[in-house]
Amino acid sequence: MVLIFLFILGIGNFAVHKAVLESRHPMLDALPGFYRSGGGKFSLGFEFFILLAAMLLAGNGWPGMAIAYAIYSLVNFATGWLILTGRI
Repeated sequence: MVLIFLFILGIGNFAVHKAVLESRHPMLDALPGFYRSGGGKFSLGFEFFILLAAMLLAGNGWPGMAIAYAIYSLVNFATGWLILTGRI
């Protein structure tokens, strides 16, 4: 059940991440070139690595990783909302 929860949060993180990358927000110009290259493939790969690590650790007896990933996701969702609505 925890892995399904993490997977659903991961889908949300990928969606928000991709939407922010496609928003062409001026703040993205401050990121290093390798982070933005290829349409953000590096950053999306890093997002996948974080999800994979959280799922592997939570699935192997580290339930605190599910809570940590949920907090990480809430911060991502809030930041994405701020960027996409033009509040920052």
